[in-house]
Amino acid sequence: MEYTSYKNIKYYKECAALVEGLGFKLVDLKVIPSKTTTKISAMIASSDPKVNIGVNDCAKVHRLLLPRLEALLGTDDTSMELTSPGVEHNIKNAAEFSVFTGRNVRVWDKTVTDWVGGKILSSDENSVTLEKEDGTSVTVTYENIAKAKFIYTIEEA
Repeated sequence: MEYTSYKNIKYYKECAALVEGLGFKLVDLKVIPSKTTTKISAMIASSDPKVNIGVNDCAKVHRLLLPRLEALLGTDDTSMELTSPGVEHNIKNAAEFSVFTGRNVRVWDKTVTDWVGGKILSSDENSVTLEKEDGTSVTVTYENIAKAKFIYTIEEA
């Protein structure tokens, strides 16, 4: 799994501050210019790992985030899709582990060729540390992670 720092995602810093001001976290931001319209894709998550995002939350962020991006891009010829991670989110960028601290995830560890699951305790540019159900913790480096996804539990619903 690759780690792409949020610092390297264009417009992320400016948009993340706005989203955090509304009580959410910006998980992903993609700005894709085309011939006619600039397409924007963004994903937000709750600041509280036990709280899921609803349609009204997405609408609230969309209303403030789109004008900010249009100002940064210097155009209003845009279309924007804003989503939540969903209950079975696949983590694509290892930097997301820091956003989802406190969430239950499972990672496919190539060194043991099996899923390793637990609550995200911490993460950095190289690895993630999970607290397993038995209370022990395990650290897995990103180079050893083939896949990562949320563990859906009833209490998170």
